[in-house]
Amino acid sequence: MKINAALVLTLLGASTASAANPAIAETKLLYGQIKTNIMKAAEKMPDAAYDFAATPEERTFGALIGHIADAQTRICGAATGDVKPANAGKLTAKAELVAALKASFDICDAALETVTEENATASMTFMRGQRSKIGILNYNVIHDNESYGTLAVYMRLKGIVPPSSEK
Repeated sequence: MKINAALVLTLLGASTASAANPAIAETKLLYGQIKTNIMKAAEKMPDAAYDFAATPEERTFGALIGHIADAQTRICGAATGDVKPANAGKLTAKAELVAALKASFDICDAALETVTEENATASMTFMRGQRSKIGILNYNVIHDNESYGTLAVYMRLKGIVPPSSEK
């Protein structure tokens, strides 16, 4: 079997770059964990429960999925300087919301792939101020975790075990 030396060196370089900066590696790890939980929650909740709200003042489960998708689209777009339109909050059908959520995770996946040792701390415009590129992506992870907490409560209220509790 012939080994492609360039491919091996590229792979070694990629793993060395991530290992060189534990902050980048940790952000990617934490993002991957919350991404899995949110996607599983969105897929696990029955279609009919997408209009469920814990109280009249709260968003419905579906509206929260739309909010997460829109927030990720804006946040991760800001981390790359490519802010895209976010309109998942207008959707109501589970299939459309899950597709919008997946698309927003694709944007975040791509944003995380752009983080390097050299640009992780680069100052970028975000909301009403400046943040580092890695800080913006960490903010996304924090927002996702906060939102997942609400999704988990909604699932429990419907008698459904949240993905993070299935293990």
